[in-house]
Amino acid sequence: MLGRGLGLRRQAPLSGGRGRMGGPTAQGPGGICKCPKCGYITPHITGIPCMNQACPKCGTPMIVG
Repeated sequence: MLGRGLGLRRQAPLSGGRGRMGGPTAQGPGGICKCPKCGYITPHITGIPCMNQACPKCGTPMIVG
């Protein structure tokens, strides 16, 4: 058959990829959010990225801590 190759394509391992929003800073459901300006720390809320939360002390957007 033409156009099918030899079937030697490597499949990605099930858990080897970084996935959506994976990477070294992805915290998953746990972790903390930290204010880069004043240092305030709060637990990460599942489903809300840290950068979408404002620091309750100074109003600066939080970062993953």
